[in-house]
Amino acid sequence: MKNICKVAAVLVFACRIASGQTPDAAAQRIINSEKFKAAQAFIEKDYDRFVNEIVQLTEIEAPPFKEEKRAKVYMEMLRQHGLANVEMDAEGNVMGLRKGTGGGPLIAIAAHLDTVFPEGTDVKVKKKGTVWSAPGIGDDTRSLAVLLSILRAMEAAKFQTASDILFIGDVGEEGQGDLRGMKYLFQKGPYKDKIKAFMSLEGGASDRLTNGGVGSKRYRVTFKGPGGHSYGAFGIVNPAFALGNAINKFSRLQVPSNPKTTFSVGVIGGGTSVNSIPFESWMEIDMRSESRPELEKLAENFIGLMSEAADEENKARSTAQGKIELKMELMGDRPSGETPVTAPLVQQVSAAIKSFGLNPSFGMSSTDSNIPISLGIPALTIGAGGRGGRSHSLDEFIDVEKTSAVKGVTVSLAILLAVAGMQN
Repeated sequence: MKNICKVAAVLVFACRIASGQTPDAAAQRIINSEKFKAAQAFIEKDYDRFVNEIVQLTEIEAPPFKEEKRAKVYMEMLRQHGLANVEMDAEGNVMGLRKGTGGGPLIAIAAHLDTVFPEGTDVKVKKKGTVWSAPGIGDDTRSLAVLLSILRAMEAAKFQTASDILFIGDVGEEGQGDLRGMKYLFQKGPYKDKIKAFMSLEGGASDRLTNGGVGSKRYRVTFKGPGGHSYGAFGIVNPAFALGNAINKFSRLQVPSNPKTTFSVGVIGGGTSVNSIPFESWMEIDMRSESRPELEKLAENFIGLMSEAADEENKARSTAQGKIELKMELMGDRPSGETPVTAPLVQQVSAAIKSFGLNPSFGMSSTDSNIPISLGIPALTIGAGGRGGRSHSLDEFIDVEKTSAVKGVTVSLAILLAVAGMQN
């Protein structure tokens, strides 16, 4: 069934291209139109509101699993922009529909509400000229504001599109959120099986396209034992020794460089005091690959090594007070996949970018697009434009210099119009 859906989704866009202009010609028609010129002028006039909304949204905390406060504000913003069916779904995603003429498939475009930063982080925006810094300001708050500016420009220029467009602020993109917002949207939500193409906006240059999803598996591994006094109980099994052995074994795994496959120990912990044998020691690990089979192979090898480490500790020391027990918890599972460069969606987006004299580049990453790609739905993650850096750090920054900021919104608008089918 998934393959049938994938073919159907591709055919919808292929037919649109076949029955009309080439992607390059269609893109030129869009940017040369009087409506688009009017939209460009509006985006320039809208600049102050755009950057003010970046600040407003950035300064609303949106830590993992606690995005609701920002989500409610963003939902109200969507409602003020004349969208239909504005709502928050059961997972916390907020969305609204801009109606098309009915001549095209449903298109979705999203930016994620959550940041990597815990509750209580200082999110006050600091300004130094046009360089503004704050946790989460570029990843992905700027993109949320870009979507709002696009909506206003479309209304000001009175654009009509063949497709309905679903605008989304989604949850759970970062870290342990494990793409929960996208998983719900595509697998359980009210638009399940209805979205035929998807685009995600992330921080970065407008010519950067992520057409491949890097898959990942994340585990919390815990070694448990009886524990005891470091002197009085010396000789019994020790979870810390089992953990150390496990890390050593893990570090020696061989993985391919192509397809790129990686692994890491990110966090370790356990124990109660320096003079106690711990009753448990644990670690959290991350494994990634561009290839799902390679990721599954890596995970299988990893699980086997963890069992070996527990068995070896039980053989090395006394189990009179109890054995080492292994607990494996899957914390995250992100699917991999790719939207081919030859896919109609990618051709349309690339043509829109080229029409501004830019040269699109392609790559793989872990983004909201992983989920639709894995389901056979054409999907891309595109850069929201402008300069920025230091993502996931406390001094994360963006440059809001007007010319580049306006161009970023304008390119994103052209991309959306190309995919949704701008009407005359």
